[in-house]
Amino acid sequence: MTRSCIWLGFDHGAARIGVAVGQSLTGTARPLTTVRATGNGPDWNGIDQLIQEWQPTSLIVGLPLHNDGAESNSSKAARAFAAQLSARYQLDVHLHDERLSSQAAEQLFAEARSQQRVRASKAQQMDAMAAAVILESWLADQ
Repeated sequence: MTRSCIWLGFDHGAARIGVAVGQSLTGTARPLTTVRATGNGPDWNGIDQLIQEWQPTSLIVGLPLHNDGAESNSSKAARAFAAQLSARYQLDVHLHDERLSSQAAEQLFAEARSQQRVRASKAQQMDAMAAAVILESWLADQ
């Protein structure tokens, strides 16, 4: 019997970090939640709880690049966050190009809103949806 692997995907931002959960059996991901971030870093207690609850195989962090593929201040922050995740949880952390995730998340948000499925604030929902898009894109590449 094939064991399904669980991954957590992260859309790192200065104020919030969107989180999604995905699994290998279906190759799909769904928005999960957001955790707060400040100048002092992410809400590690919130991330600790998610890691304990979901027991992921590895973690996927969106890498925000400019349209030409160049690094930005945001991509440097995402790389630093990925390194912190790896050191803290001793899990493999994969970076994944997220250039199209915001547009895809906006479309998903509009669809969810039209179906009355949106409960959290738009910003929180968008961040979690962006994390799901990043994670699903990574799963599709595997």
